[in-house]
Amino acid sequence: MRPVPMLIFSSRWLQLPLYVGLIVAQGVYVVLFLKELWHLFAHAFDFSEQQIMLLVLGLIDVVMISNLLMMVIVGGYETFVSRLNLQGHPDEPEWLSHVNAGVLKIKLAMAIIGISSIHLLRTFIEAGGLTSGKTAYTETGVMWQTIIHTVFIVSAIGIAYVDRVSNMALDEAKRAASH
Repeated sequence: MRPVPMLIFSSRWLQLPLYVGLIVAQGVYVVLFLKELWHLFAHAFDFSEQQIMLLVLGLIDVVMISNLLMMVIVGGYETFVSRLNLQGHPDEPEWLSHVNAGVLKIKLAMAIIGISSIHLLRTFIEAGGLTSGKTAYTETGVMWQTIIHTVFIVSAIGIAYVDRVSNMALDEAKRAASH
């Protein structure tokens, strides 16, 4: 390889510290999860059903964000930096065998929608206190959260549609080239 293409190709390794940083962030989420789990356990007999449900939704939220981090760390590294060579490993994630930038974008969009759904559900549960003034949420805030969630959904549909159209065009080009 010539020097400039070699430099450009080698620059992909500059992403390695970014993925290591995400692994550290994953560790922080484990600590947060354990802290919230302890809080739930310590107050299991003191909290109302609604408070317990909100704490459990918080735990689910942490897990979903953690799953998102894993998709970005593993899928991003495999797609943009270097192969992990996990073929045949019993713990190889099923989705990793067919990961590419398009699949990763769709999986990330779906994970963000899931996380947004949990936040919106928590908001709706707490918004029951809007009329009594016992919540930090406002009607406008709830409306904007709903609008933003809807935009996430529409964006994910758009990403999936563009990916599908792109794949159909590639498949058609391959068929035309083989004839």
